Amino acid sequence: MKALLPSFESIFSIDCVIFGFDRGELKILLIERNEEPFKDWLALPGYLVAQDESIDDAASRILHELTGLKDIFMEQFHAFGDVNRHPQGRVITVAYFAMLRLNGAKELKPLTSFAKKAFWHPVNNLPALAFDHSEIFEKALQKIKRKITYQPIAFELLPEKFTLTQLQTLYEAVLNRKLDKRNFRKKMLNYGILKELDEKQKGVSYRAAKLYKFDKRKYAKLFKNELSF
Repeated sequence: MKALLPSFESIFSIDCVIFGFDRGELKILLIERNEEPFKDWLALPGYLVAQDESIDDAASRILHELTGLKDIFMEQFHAFGDVNRHPQGRVITVAYFAMLRLNGAKELKPLTSFAKKAFWHPVNNLPALAFDHSEIFEKALQKIKRKITYQPIAFELLPEKFTLTQLQTLYEAVLNRKLDKRNFRKKMLNYGILKELDEKQKGVSYRAAKLYKFDKRKYAKLFKNELSF
């Protein structure tokens, strides 16, 4: 006689932690909710998964509907399943994160009335967020802080051409600490993953600095050591 499995109905949601970098600040993508619970609160872009869609498909759909962004590669990083995390019942959420360049970014415009607006907010003075979104955000932030020390994810936030000062400013913003200028530059150049360009900054009032590019091919071929900061 076959054992019968108990019947459960689980509700799943997606929450998206999208980081951006602009004017020397690390930023996070937030929405202002237009529905209960937590109406008028700030929150991460998130909503329920439909019964007929995969988790990954739901993540892309939800981000697009709540912010207008699409074709964004997101990485799944954690599941949050505390019994009381949602005031209306048991909801398990799968969290995704992504890192975007904000220069020339598309306009943020929710496609659903669920969100009043979507906008970028500095991570350093983040207010209380709806549900357990502050915990989700902090988990994602700690992940990129670890990851930036051994993978070249910082270059996902910079323009294609950048100065060493811009690169160091980004690392300091993510790690939330000052780095020694001389040691930082020496390490980055010694890794051999930066391509020095025959170009300098334009339109600046101070002495123009050299521009560099991240050499993806060289990184893939030669890089074996961890980026250590």
